[in-house]
Amino acid sequence: MVTAQRISLSLEEFLQLPETKPASEYINGEIIQKPIPQGKHSRLQGKLVTHINQVLETSKTGIAFTELRCTFGDRSLVPDVTVFSWERIPTDEEGDIANVFKTAPDWTIEILSPGQNQMRVISNIIHCLQHGTKLGWLIDPEVKMILAFIPNKQPVFFEKPEDVLPVPEMFAELSLTLGAVFGWLKL
Repeated sequence: MVTAQRISLSLEEFLQLPETKPASEYINGEIIQKPIPQGKHSRLQGKLVTHINQVLETSKTGIAFTELRCTFGDRSLVPDVTVFSWERIPTDEEGDIANVFKTAPDWTIEILSPGQNQMRVISNIIHCLQHGTKLGWLIDPEVKMILAFIPNKQPVFFEKPEDVLPVPEMFAELSLTLGAVFGWLKL
């Protein structure tokens, strides 16, 4: 179950709070704790990140992250999967990946958990698109469908196993079908 608290905290004050498990997000003055991932969610998240990184890290095109806090546009979100192009990954003074990401990802992926509010998740995807994200996916493991959000276009449903899923242009070497994604749920 997702819990929301309306409290009067600024974004800066929220960011000073200790992290929660599962993660909490700051959206329009509310602190909303994400649901604990269950089996299908966890499996899809892990396989997506592994598959994406096998392709993108090898070519130094990008990196996929799980549960990465991204703070931008008066929100602090923790998408299930974020993908950043190589040149947009923040680094610290030593050249290592930074701990703090104050920008929208190039690609955001959300995987619905049972009982999770779809509208709130879609709102987060749209917020990302409004701040420069090139593509958002909403994956529903229960109905085995993916809804893709592309800036300035109508959302597109993918529901057939042979459907080739869209990826951001900069990650064109990556190819996935709906059948491949949901095939990861089979043992």
